[in-house]
Amino acid sequence: MKYYKPFIAFCIALGLVGAQKVNKTGTTAAGFLKIGAGARAVGLGGAFVSLADDASAMYWNPSGITQLKSGELLVNRSQWIADIAFTYLGFVQPLPGIGTVGLQVTAMTMGEMEVTRYGYEEGTGETFRAGSYALGLTYARSLTDRFSIGGTVKYINEYISQSSASGLAIDLGTLFLTPFKDIRFGVSISNFGQKLQISGKDLLVNKDIDPLHNGNNESVNAYLATDRFDLPLLLRVGLSGELLNSPALRLTWAVDGIHPNDNSEYVNTGLELALLNNLVMLRGGLKSLYQQDGEEQFTLGAGLKVPVNRSMLMEADYAFESFIHLNNIHKLAIRIVF
Repeated sequence: MKYYKPFIAFCIALGLVGAQKVNKTGTTAAGFLKIGAGARAVGLGGAFVSLADDASAMYWNPSGITQLKSGELLVNRSQWIADIAFTYLGFVQPLPGIGTVGLQVTAMTMGEMEVTRYGYEEGTGETFRAGSYALGLTYARSLTDRFSIGGTVKYINEYISQSSASGLAIDLGTLFLTPFKDIRFGVSISNFGQKLQISGKDLLVNKDIDPLHNGNNESVNAYLATDRFDLPLLLRVGLSGELLNSPALRLTWAVDGIHPNDNSEYVNTGLELALLNNLVMLRGGLKSLYQQDGEEQFTLGAGLKVPVNRSMLMEADYAFESFIHLNNIHKLAIRIVF
């Protein structure tokens, strides 16, 4: 029996470790990369990885831009929480025989803030700025008439006052049109890249490197070393299809399962009702289902397409996003197809 005791203890220890759940909420950098792009996608509850058929696809699933048959520009602007502005700009251009390429810019900005410190709680008279942005280049290609693949390389930067953190990341995605009632299946992984570490002039301090001895330089310039933080890695798997599909009426459903590296898994669902040959659209969705302590609730949205001429189409989309404790969000996006 004595030979089995260590083995039994080891098994019990493994069971205890496996039973423990580590809460990693708020442990990643560049949180703005988790804010959904595009009012149509947000109106669908963020269930968009298998739809991904406009310029916001570069955020949700890069392979989706292969569905665009002409050039497209999408601009998304919203006033985010706590007077923070969120902007997404996406441009996509198909290149016959080569594939489809796209450029995207994502930015989170805010107004100037007063500098406060101990003894100057009302402000020193100085101000500073903080914000984040990402620049991405996307390429996608259809390997068959039912399967496409795509990827994005992006540069990420976060800054506050005179300090900043930057790094590179990639997004990868695939899209498959199944033979079963043309149900679409999409998978994407976002923000796989370098850890971010902040550095800059604000971390410069004077340090006495040997305080136990006299006569040495007591004011050596030194930089504080900060921790390195992971990017918010997201794995999305989604299905979508049509319950009804005719020129007069289309009803599309979508379901996404998301596995983040800084929170528990959750599910997004959405429905889109299109009328008059897709000229008018109504949307609704549920977000963050089954997520522990989820803050997001439901979304609503609408869209209107306006043909400008034979070669240009304009679409305006609106989305409303409900939160439990935080302020509700309104998103507006303009899409130009040319």
